[in-house]
Amino acid sequence: MAWEDRTPFDAIEKSFGLSEPQVIQLMRHELKRGSFELWRKRVTGRATKHVALRSKLVDRAYCPTQYKNK
Repeated sequence: MAWEDRTPFDAIEKSFGLSEPQVIQLMRHELKRGSFELWRKRVTGRATKHVALRSKLVDRAYCPTQYKNK
């Protein structure tokens, strides 16, 4: 969920009980250094990862086309 750009940290906290700093620490530990740095650049300040920056019209944790029925 943390790797996915559209899943907010709040959804991760609700599902797994991990705060944003805890998720960052987990990602730092689990990813290679370069992968972690790229991920941090991608999610820092990203509106979709932070509910406070999201439009109030978005009330879901993922894109409706993300999980397509097969």
